[in-house]
Amino acid sequence: MPTTSSVRQLPHPERAEIRLEAVLHALADPIRLRIVTALDPYGEGDGSGATCSQVELPVSASTSTHHFRVLREAGVINQCYRGTAKINCLRRTDLEARFPGLLDAVLRAAAS
Repeated sequence: MPTTSSVRQLPHPERAEIRLEAVLHALADPIRLRIVTALDPYGEGDGSGATCSQVELPVSASTSTHHFRVLREAGVINQCYRGTAKINCLRRTDLEARFPGLLDAVLRAAAS
């Protein structure tokens, strides 16, 4: 019999599985770059983060979902369910360990 306490988990690459070409592809899109910029102030999964709807995007909900999925599958963001909401945060520590300085350089370039 299924239990109601089961938690939905989304697949994320392990740190060692994060590939540079996937990260660069994910960050090359202006909408995804906008998402990453919006998530930066939220920290890294210490109970904080933003729901998908908190990140204002000029695209439909289904397109927004696609962009968040690309970022998650590339290892750029972490997504977890809190109730029925999906909470998003950057995987800053993992990205810094794999590609030192990359995320900060991208965020600086996006701000200028």
